[in-house]
Amino acid sequence: MKFLDEYRNKELALLLSQSIHRRTHHPWKLMEVCGGQTHTIVKSGLEDLLPPDISLVHGPGCPVCVTPLELIDQAVAIALRPETVFCSFGDMLRVPGSSQSLFDAKARGADVRIVYSPLDALRLARLSPSRQVVFFAVGFETTAPANAMAVWQAEREGIGNFSILVAHVLVPPAMEAILSSEHCQVNAFLAAGHVCTVMGYEEYLPLSRRWHVPIVVTGFEPLDLLEGIDMAIAQLEGSRAEVENQYSRAVRREGNRPAQQRVAEVFEVAHRKWRGIGEIPSSGLRLRERYGHFDATTRFPTSATPVNEPAECISGLVLQGIRKPHECLSFGTRCTPESPLGAPMVSSEGACAAYYLYRKA
Repeated sequence: MKFLDEYRNKELALLLSQSIHRRTHHPWKLMEVCGGQTHTIVKSGLEDLLPPDISLVHGPGCPVCVTPLELIDQAVAIALRPETVFCSFGDMLRVPGSSQSLFDAKARGADVRIVYSPLDALRLARLSPSRQVVFFAVGFETTAPANAMAVWQAEREGIGNFSILVAHVLVPPAMEAILSSEHCQVNAFLAAGHVCTVMGYEEYLPLSRRWHVPIVVTGFEPLDLLEGIDMAIAQLEGSRAEVENQYSRAVRREGNRPAQQRVAEVFEVAHRKWRGIGEIPSSGLRLRERYGHFDATTRFPTSATPVNEPAECISGLVLQGIRKPHECLSFGTRCTPESPLGAPMVSSEGACAAYYLYRKA
């Protein structure tokens, strides 16, 4: 398949591996900031192609995984209301809240539906004017344009029975939080290509300069990642710290300006709590006042009581790149995709799920 098979070529992968081996003279730790990249790394066995001195750690690149427990509980409470139809992407349904998941709510009779786009939820609101349709707006900058467009379209059409529960988080502030942590050992980042397709990579330039850290915008196929690693190692070994674009077939420096404008019109930046990590300043989005009547938290007030992760779950450490999934004592025993203790085990982009599916050790 064009633009797929050629990025999984074994011979080219070995050549890139050899280049990385030739470049590497010091130990380095690289973090990928995308759960999709994590799954490719683990599934393809890319770490086995790297020198022993190169370590890959997995960052908070799964928006499902960092959605706080309180917000999951709020989603469940809204879904259980008899007048609502709660719509979500499928991987949110089994993410555990403090006591139950959206899947549990559905089993109790809640009208919870899997959709593939917020526009699907908006279409449902048009067809069911007597029901309140709520969409769980989860994601990084990648999904924000579609969610902004759904709200903008609902406003334009005067659809009053549609709202969204916003759980958007932003990548650069999370990277800043990791770099500023006293536990940080990350030497370079592989930035998420899909985020940069929307946002470009100009916002990474001050981050790279301030912390003197290489940032390479990287795609999602095995050769993308190996080339991104090769570029990052070249910078580290040459004492450089720049922003480079490996994913040039999809990413431009300025990103998608019309998409950015729509997001900026509908949303504004806000502080956001990250599951397992805590609050990161200016790391999320919320609806602007003009569109506040589409905010599900306003339309369906619920008590958001702070709750803690299970004590035995180390997902917060995994999401910060401090621990690997298989270093958790509950991994694969008390915590499995069928019975997860934390979100990274059940999300399709979670690091724990990747290790469970493809590695287990």
